[in-house]
Amino acid sequence: MTSIKQLAIRGTFWTVAGYGASYIIRFCSNIVLTRLLAPEVFGLMGLVYVFITGMHMFSDIGIHTSVLQNKRGGERTFQKTAWTLQVMRSVVLWAGCCLIAFPIAHFYGNSQLLFLLPAVGVTTFVSGFYSTSLYNLGRGMEVKKIAQFDLLGQIVGVVTTISVAYFYPTVWALVIGSVISSIVQMLWSHRLAIANKQPDGFLLDRDSMREIVSFGKWIFISTILTFFATQSDRLMLGKLLPLEVLGVYGIAFTLADIPKQVVMAIGSKVVFPTYTKLVDLPRLEFRSKIKKLRRLILVGAVVGLALMISFGDIVISILYDNRYQDAAWMLPIIAIGLWPIMLSSTLEGALYALGNPRFVVLGNFFSFVFMASGIWLGFQIWGVPGAVMAVAASNIPPYLCSLYGLSREGLACIRQDIQATLSLVGLVLLLVYGRYLVGLPLTLPNF
Repeated sequence: MTSIKQLAIRGTFWTVAGYGASYIIRFCSNIVLTRLLAPEVFGLMGLVYVFITGMHMFSDIGIHTSVLQNKRGGERTFQKTAWTLQVMRSVVLWAGCCLIAFPIAHFYGNSQLLFLLPAVGVTTFVSGFYSTSLYNLGRGMEVKKIAQFDLLGQIVGVVTTISVAYFYPTVWALVIGSVISSIVQMLWSHRLAIANKQPDGFLLDRDSMREIVSFGKWIFISTILTFFATQSDRLMLGKLLPLEVLGVYGIAFTLADIPKQVVMAIGSKVVFPTYTKLVDLPRLEFRSKIKKLRRLILVGAVVGLALMISFGDIVISILYDNRYQDAAWMLPIIAIGLWPIMLSSTLEGALYALGNPRFVVLGNFFSFVFMASGIWLGFQIWGVPGAVMAVAASNIPPYLCSLYGLSREGLACIRQDIQATLSLVGLVLLLVYGRYLVGLPLTLPNF
């Protein structure tokens, strides 16, 4: 148990450090690129990634999660089967990107999508050949090496994108940077495999396939619903709004999303692998371990999100030019809505570890229904501000469904959630009052 605790602490440190470095790089590159590229470029690329993400999620059978969760996940036969399925999936994904390009370009009335979707889809093809060495890093909770791997790809992508954008300031700068980053990461993953004497190869073991597909059916359903729950905003806003407004929304969402992404990274790279090692404990002891593991994570989440809600608009106003100033009022609204997801992301890993993710699936379904109807209704009543508020509110259903599932398993941490929520509200009120005292009014939307 001490060893697991040390791994969790070390993993949390490197996750936070890795994401901290990652977001510093992303933030700086974002500022540079907004000087080089027009808002509609970001809107167009954001729309492309909605469909690329959709292709990924519509074919996800939880290969990576199966390797982490399954007791046979460390066997080479199991891993080679997983890798073979991963490669087969990547080929289908790229073919799918090519097939949907024409109807999507026609629907949105933008001929650039006809070429952008297949081009960006190359990244999905390349990522299918990532080595199983990444699975083993996850199983061993070697978060430092995972962070280094992610940062390598990001740095290569950023340098490439900025260099191309400087000489050729179009959406293709973003495409080229993304493709080059994927290729470098794929090659690096196999370098890790060779160093660890774990080369990949094609193999389809019947028992391994059966176990992966059996567990993956819930992941498959969950990821499809997750796509609609998390990407419906861009799908609908891409039709309702001009591309430049969609690009401004994307900037606001990306910045507001920083604290949530850090917490979710800890959830997937540290919390979930830890839960898989504790899952055989009695329920009361398991719940006690969950509460201890979450405590410091929630403290950091409260501080990070409170700062984003209270001062994010100032960051936008200072660092971005006039074309992006509407992001200043969007950012705090989006950030407020991320709190339920930050709570559930540190808990739902227990449901996956128990092999019972159906309540997560149900939450994603209700989130999609809430978002799809809410965006339309909010836009009809209050325009863009109403739609943004609907996006923020759509994160409540997944938390409630996960909470119900955890209650049935005797693992809910309701009191801890209430305490963390009250701490967040109190800290935000304190920071906003401080703004008022120094004469910094909040940035409000124009209704």
